[in-house]
Amino acid sequence: MPAFLARDAQSPRGHSVRMKTTEYLDVIRHRPHRAHIRDEWIERAMLYPERETLQEDGRIRRWIQVPEMGGRVLRVVLPGDGETVHNAFLDRGFTR
Repeated sequence: MPAFLARDAQSPRGHSVRMKTTEYLDVIRHRPHRAHIRDEWIERAMLYPERETLQEDGRIRRWIQVPEMGGRVLRVVLPGDGETVHNAFLDRGFTR
């Protein structure tokens, strides 16, 4: 199986894009506490992060505040390619 899958997503500007995801993300997003995370929020974090850091293993972390979720913060984790989404979750531990 491929390391990632491409599927249609809606970008913040309203046009259709292909979002690459890892198999891990595809499995984890079916869990009840992650099922509500929208592709458009992930895409927004990828394109317009409010904060970004590089992990020691080369993965990229990007955060955005999600007004639709009462201002909670979404963390998106990308492998070093910066294009494939490996993980996405509402980050309870985020500090400004």
